[in-house]
Amino acid sequence: MQTIRMSFYAALCASLLASPAHAEKADRDKPVNLEADVVTIDDAKKVSVYQGNVILSQGTLMLRADRVQVTQNAGGLDKLVATGRPATFRQKLDGSDEFIEGFAGRIEYDSVNSQLEMIGQAQLRRGSDELRGAQITYNANTESYKVVGQPGATAPAGRVRAVIRPKPRTDRPADRP
Repeated sequence: MQTIRMSFYAALCASLLASPAHAEKADRDKPVNLEADVVTIDDAKKVSVYQGNVILSQGTLMLRADRVQVTQNAGGLDKLVATGRPATFRQKLDGSDEFIEGFAGRIEYDSVNSQLEMIGQAQLRRGSDELRGAQITYNANTESYKVVGQPGATAPAGRVRAVIRPKPRTDRPADRP
């Protein structure tokens, strides 16, 4: 029974939420725009820190946070860490009019390992479906999610929660002539 639940959960996560790999492909070729109240740039260390009502946009991607730290390597973006109350992002899915939205106290993106981590009351939404936990990790290389609840939590608020709404069916008997 446990194996069936784990298989179902893995399938649920894969189908419930679109991966960054399924994000709008055209976004990658768009310029990154950043706005903030204050920016500090350390060219020697390749670190930029944006503070105060930070807005990052690239095509259909929109990230909002109180603070964003960007670290670069020789190939460009290395890591991005956004913090807020909460930090949020929204991006259109490729080939669809749907969006994926994320909310967390801290959002980290490691471009070298293609890994996104949402830490602290993490929440992902796609349409009316949602996934919640203390931490959500997505690895684009393996196309896998891991959702962790609050350690030791017994109350529903501290456990992992998924809500999957039924999709409209087009083959109902009432729909047939």
